[in-house]
Amino acid sequence: MAKTEDKLQQYEKRLRQREKELEQALASTVEQALSSSVDDTQDVADLAVAGYQKEMLFSQGTARNKQLRLVRQALHRIAVGTFGDCVHCDRAIGPKRVEALPWTPYCIECQERIENGEIQPTASVA
Repeated sequence: MAKTEDKLQQYEKRLRQREKELEQALASTVEQALSSSVDDTQDVADLAVAGYQKEMLFSQGTARNKQLRLVRQALHRIAVGTFGDCVHCDRAIGPKRVEALPWTPYCIECQERIENGEIQPTASVA
């Protein structure tokens, strides 16, 4: 049992580090978005580039926010004792998958079924 507790502590440490990285990256993205203002003297090409940059920042922020939510949910699953179990089917998530993506809420089978549109993501994870 001690080995399992050690492994959980390692995952929790990794997840907390990833949480910190994502929080910093989100703060940086927000700062960049706020500092990129549109100047009235810009020509059409400059406006297009500025629009693209804002869209890219928005996209990055959305992706980082989603992953941050998954990381926090994984930390919650550690706290309540369900870490490593699929939130859809309750089966154990494969050890290689958990090692690669400790924030993953789904086993590979359920993830594939979600991607194929066969099942809906769990509401708390979506």
